[in-house]
Amino acid sequence: MLDLRRVLAKGLRKPDQPELSELWTRWGKEIRDGEKDVASCSHPSPLFARDRWRSLNGRWECAFVETPDAAHDWRTAEPPEGEASWQQILVPFSPEAPLSGVRRQLTPAELLWYRLDFLMPATERSERVVLHFDAVDWACSVYLNGVRLGEHTGGYLPFSFDVTDALQPFENRLELCVHDPSDTGTQLRGKQRLAREGIWYTAQSGIWQDVWYEIVPEAHIERISVDARAQEGRVVLCARLVGEGTLDARLFDGGQEIARTIKVSRGEDELSVTLPVPSVRPWSPDDPHLYDLELTFGSDRVRSYCAFRTVEVRPDEQGVPRVYLNGEPIFLRGVLDQGYWPDGLMTAPSEEALEHDICAMKKLGFNLLRKHIKVEQRRFYALCDRLGMLVWQDVPSGGGAYDAVHTSYLPTLLRASWTRHADTGQRAAKQLSAGDEAYRREWLKTCEGMVRLLGGHPCVAGWVLFNEGWGQFDARSACELVRELDPTRPVDATSGWYDRRCGDFFSVHNYFRPLAVWRDPACRRRCDQPTRAFVISEFGGVNWVVSGYGCVAGSYGYDAATDGEEYAKKVRALLSRADELEAEGLAGYVYTQLSDVEAESNGLLTYDRLVSKLP
Repeated sequence: MLDLRRVLAKGLRKPDQPELSELWTRWGKEIRDGEKDVASCSHPSPLFARDRWRSLNGRWECAFVETPDAAHDWRTAEPPEGEASWQQILVPFSPEAPLSGVRRQLTPAELLWYRLDFLMPATERSERVVLHFDAVDWACSVYLNGVRLGEHTGGYLPFSFDVTDALQPFENRLELCVHDPSDTGTQLRGKQRLAREGIWYTAQSGIWQDVWYEIVPEAHIERISVDARAQEGRVVLCARLVGEGTLDARLFDGGQEIARTIKVSRGEDELSVTLPVPSVRPWSPDDPHLYDLELTFGSDRVRSYCAFRTVEVRPDEQGVPRVYLNGEPIFLRGVLDQGYWPDGLMTAPSEEALEHDICAMKKLGFNLLRKHIKVEQRRFYALCDRLGMLVWQDVPSGGGAYDAVHTSYLPTLLRASWTRHADTGQRAAKQLSAGDEAYRREWLKTCEGMVRLLGGHPCVAGWVLFNEGWGQFDARSACELVRELDPTRPVDATSGWYDRRCGDFFSVHNYFRPLAVWRDPACRRRCDQPTRAFVISEFGGVNWVVSGYGCVAGSYGYDAATDGEEYAKKVRALLSRADELEAEGLAGYVYTQLSDVEAESNGLLTYDRLVSKLP
């Protein structure tokens, strides 16, 4: 039964647009106070790491420039003249983030310029220098010494340029021109909003993940894919190579070499090798065992790792669909991870901060993080690999302005609407804010890129495609696309509502009804046995502001607690009830949420991560 009292109190009330007060994490304070250098970091690409690389994080300069048509001018604009236009910014933090030192919102009518002067790295004549941007929000043109290297659109995936021919012998100037329409556009933007409120957070722009370069030999490994096949006891490695040479692949277990394969390439684009593993040790949250890989091709040397792990949805002995990890059923105890920070916004203040969140959730008994509506820096997934935390990875959302009737009011009040809403055709596209063809193309491109980018991380145990109808379109085709790209992981096609009877889960959000296991709408007859696992992919959201640890006046959540004792009682009761539902057919759940975020005070941790509300 719907709890209408709580719905009226929280669920359908338009939240305020709060002013934020200053709040710092301990890691952010170290950077602010000069105790930690943002350029002193581990390799940004843990699955494809060379020794000869350098971080360009640190002090840059930026400038905000009004322009008549920012949506077009970012491709051809000239950088502002005069030093008065420029100010310092700490990269990789967006100008809106306190850690950037700027604290200025980029508007849709402005361009954001960056510039950095740096010395040319020492290279041999035949070597190449590749410049990497791990994420820039949203569109940018890139220049080196006045030479236009190219452009990129899309705020969540990495891109790179071979800058060798544009480098000068000594000092070089790198420049970017950035345009970000935020929620005035239809591009993928996740939970960013210019007018933050409730579940929508401060919009950020520009560079928000690492900038770095690496030195690459002329004959080199361009990319790899690793398939660790537990049942066959072998690792199948496919390498894309540039040039001729001998590929030497070595596999290590605990520092000891256990397999090696050498194969000559005579200019082939793709080369496949097999590394046998006589005794496979599978990866799991309880035993996150990793195998190290070392690949050598001429003078090029790349480090990586892999793990033996299978994940699937299939019926148990009673015919109830469950999630199976390495052939054994596993009950997913998850928590929603928004990936926001008071001092860095979408950029974690440090790798230690990411590790803290993972360890804190493991300590509370969770084995899964649902990375919500954003793609995190790759260090996060490497930490989950190493520490033993499963991840459900969302595709970032986008589209036009969301119609509250179809994305909130109707599905909250009428559960019957969840399975009766089409997501194909013009009418459905308009209702679900997916009418812009450019948005749909970007969503598909980002979805594919995300699956390829993160497919080598054993921690990633599922893909979540659409959330609560935000920009949803043709979920069945999207599900087929992801299955073709990655047949090794389950797919949650529609999390929340507007189920299209596809994917591996019947995935619901339940904030205002008693927790229960519901019948899968894909079963058209009562006698049909479900083939999809039932998961409650969001629930909870108990709200309590710890005195002195909030950053706004007021709070937002789905149920209120007056103090810590009542908060802990309510949260533990919800988690206990969810655990009980395993016996009734529940395959897993995702509790809302890991930490407070701005106006949302329904986290298990405070926004600054200084207090755990559930000791």
